[in-house]
Parts: sequence; structure tokens; C-alpha cells
Amino acid sequence: MIRSELIQKMLEEHPDLSASEVESIVNLFFQEIIDNLAKGGRVEIRGFGTFTPRPRMARMGRNPRTGECVPVAEKNAVHFRPGKRMRERLRAQGSGD
Repeated sequence: MIRSELIQKMLEEHPDLSASEVESIVNLFFQEIIDNLAKGGRVEIRGFGTFTPRPRMARMGRNPRTGECVPVAEKNAVHFRPGKRMRERLRAQGSGD
């Protein structure tokens, strides 16, 4: 699902809201998650999962085009851990295939 599909689904579920209101809500939701993670905070959405920033150590990488070794700086990456309800639903769906 992409952002525009999420907005469309919310419009179907809440016809009393305008498209611009729904878009503002979705944008605010994602922006708050991004801002909190950028500050080093943790974001937990019960039943869905938890987003946490995790440091990645500096390392030597490789340019795939030239094969040359290049230094890759230390950085933060986002780790997602699915919530209990999501894990259970995915397991149930996987066993039915």
C-alpha cells in the first residue's frame, strides 16, 4: 500500500472528512514518527509494531561499478519490530498457503 492508497481508504471509511483533511492527518502522522526517530526516540504503535533508531558502525564498503573500496560513515538506521497482533496474523496467513 502506498500513501495515496491509504488516503483513499481513509476517505472511504470517513466520508465526512475532505481529501485535504485526510491528507493532512496522514502527513502529520508520518511526520511525527520521523521527527521522533530523528531525535533518537522510539515509536510504538500497539498491535502494529515498534520503530527504533539503531546505530550502524562505520565500515569499508565497495563501489559495485568499479570494485574500489570506499569508506562508509557511521549512521543511524530504523529497525522495525512487528507487534504481537501483526505477528499472529502473518503467521496465520502463512500457514494457510
